[in-house]
Amino acid sequence: MDYGVYKLPLSITMVHLVIKFILAWMVRGALHCYNGQRRVILPWSDYIKKLAPTGIASALDIGLSNWSFEFITISLYTMSKSTCIIFILGFALLFKLEKFRWSLIFIVAFIAVGLFLFTYHATQFNDKGFALVLSASFVSGLRWTLAQFVCQKNEIGLGNPIDMMYHVQPWMILSLLPLSAGFEIMTLSTSRQFVASRDYQVLASNCLIIGGGAVLAFMLEFSEFLLLCKTSSLTLSISGILKELCTLFLAHVINGDKMSFVNSLGLVACLCGITLHVVLKAIHRKQEGLQGKDEAIELLLADENDSGNDDNEHFNQSHL
Repeated sequence: MDYGVYKLPLSITMVHLVIKFILAWMVRGALHCYNGQRRVILPWSDYIKKLAPTGIASALDIGLSNWSFEFITISLYTMSKSTCIIFILGFALLFKLEKFRWSLIFIVAFIAVGLFLFTYHATQFNDKGFALVLSASFVSGLRWTLAQFVCQKNEIGLGNPIDMMYHVQPWMILSLLPLSAGFEIMTLSTSRQFVASRDYQVLASNCLIIGGGAVLAFMLEFSEFLLLCKTSSLTLSISGILKELCTLFLAHVINGDKMSFVNSLGLVACLCGITLHVVLKAIHRKQEGLQGKDEAIELLLADENDSGNDDNEHFNQSHL
């Protein structure tokens, strides 16, 4: 079978976005029928001001990332895309979503070095592909920081991942459509594996593979937004690195990609960095919880003292 259809990364991404929007619409409808509750629908003002930046950044992130696979290997992509954790940390600190801690800087640097070692001497460098994936990393940092703003604001009402996906997909489609049409419309219209195909078996097989990829993308994006609503963009990025490590490890096992001793050290370093982040995150949350309880106790005692003083004043006045 000729897989020339996969030389159309932007067009395939467009198909994925449309299918994800349809799936989100269907799930919202099913939830409404199940519990009878109306799903949130944003007014146009909020839809444009608060979701357009997130949707545009998301489309550019996914589109540029998929486009880069036309020029570079999985190893170089993973090594280059790992820089998104640095951009996410920068944007999170800039927008005050994360408190500055030296431990965060250390963990990010530790994981970045581990990723570099894990993909050391396992790349085929390409200038264009590297520029695309580096641009995607920068946009990815902005994307997930903006998405965290939207997901965690209760007044917007998009705390449910399905509602978030339903509202953001149209902006992603509109943002990617000009790029897809401008770069791939002629190739797509003459593709014998898709539009101009005369072999219906090949056409059906390609449509099935692309549709299956869209379903997997839907499940991936759902889990990403679910995690983002409960934690932070930085935690999401670090969790995503574990996914990338699994991808590279499977490439080593299934495709026979060679892994040197240095690559193995990088894998261990990444796993240690991820574990360290999880442990420190739990410790900081526990400390913040204890601090919140202490503040609540102090406020309660202060209120009791104030009420006691008021009672004494009232008692003294009644005896005068």
